[in-house]
Amino acid sequence: MAHQPLAERLRPQGLDDYIGQKHLVGDNGVFRKFIASGSVPSFILWGPPGVGKTTLAKIVANALDRPFYTLSAVTSGVKDVREVIDKAKNQHLFKICERARDELGGRGTILFIDEIHRFNKSQQDSLLGAVEQGIVTLIGATTENPSFEVISPLLSRCQVYVLKPMNDGELQMLLDRALSSDEELKNRNIEVRETEALFRFSGGDARKLLNIIDIIVGASDGDIVIDDERVTECLQQNIALYDKSGEQHYDVISAFIKSVRGSDPNAAIYYLARMLAGGEEPRFIARRLVILASEDIGLANPNALLLANACFDTVHKIGMPEARITLAETTIYLATSPKSNSAYMAINKALQMVEHDTTNRPVPLHLRNAPTRLMGELGYGAEYKYAHDFAGSFVKQEFLPESLSGTRFYTPNEQNGQEQKIAERMRQLWGDKYDK
Repeated sequence: MAHQPLAERLRPQGLDDYIGQKHLVGDNGVFRKFIASGSVPSFILWGPPGVGKTTLAKIVANALDRPFYTLSAVTSGVKDVREVIDKAKNQHLFKICERARDELGGRGTILFIDEIHRFNKSQQDSLLGAVEQGIVTLIGATTENPSFEVISPLLSRCQVYVLKPMNDGELQMLLDRALSSDEELKNRNIEVRETEALFRFSGGDARKLLNIIDIIVGASDGDIVIDDERVTECLQQNIALYDKSGEQHYDVISAFIKSVRGSDPNAAIYYLARMLAGGEEPRFIARRLVILASEDIGLANPNALLLANACFDTVHKIGMPEARITLAETTIYLATSPKSNSAYMAINKALQMVEHDTTNRPVPLHLRNAPTRLMGELGYGAEYKYAHDFAGSFVKQEFLPESLSGTRFYTPNEQNGQEQKIAERMRQLWGDKYDK
């Protein structure tokens, strides 16, 4: 018989054995109410790996004595979904009349779909009718934000419950339970001296914690001592808590961007390291730095955009691991640079007006092109003043449509030296024209 992993041997069979997620399974938790009432709606469990999504679904199904089918979105398609739905329809419960079914409280088949975010639109669509009619109660599990990955019609029919990573106290409870209740571990003389590395490598993931214990036990003869050195030695690498295709991707890149914008180079470098250690594509990070240089630094330091572009080219040319140095240099430069979003605000303001402006505002005649004689006769291009013909290469004339004369889209951020100079020059050239 194949060796059963520790995580499987310790899988809880009821809510009283379930560790963590007190907001859901505690004395007043919603899942205890489901079991007490004998009725459960369709729902989606959203949380990181190893926090008990599958276990919780099985506990609910067993407690309610429901038929329970499991599909993995990785290996299943529309055909598999329809087969389960057909089986559900053929259950005795669904052969009785609608009235009788209602009286029984809709005690139908539970369909659990692991990694439901991997289903495409057509696969998710195939679930809609069965869920809406109550043929199946859907329980979905996902590591990614269902708002982005689950179609709206299906999401509207499901309650979403968020599961959290285990804290150190809960990991300690799980460790104690494993050592005290698992028959295989009890037959080994195991002493736990330190838990810092064990919990750090686990990253709030119960399954990962138990797998690490399995690895240590499997790699040890005789008495076993679990301490930070032994854990690190067995794992031989740092397990980065970063999923470049999942929720962590969005959280960490968001923190990175906001740290640069907030002028904190230490935090920015930390999140850069998180992304690189987690396997993020370096060119993706470089693209974000180019955007940051334009959006958040802008005219306060125009050299930032030049450096960010150079960074992108360099990363593309040399790749990892050397690219980490260029990314770090650029990240620190942008984080410590003065900030201005004036260009970002200017184009947004102009676009907002243009997109909602129903007036076809004519371009002033003197700014129009006059490629034909008729256009010239109509005044196209007439009275245009060529700036370089005047002192300082400037002469006052109207460039906006007449109805928008004096409208300000760009407002210099005078809190930094570069744009203060721009503001002074604008006032020198235009006086109070754009002070309205």
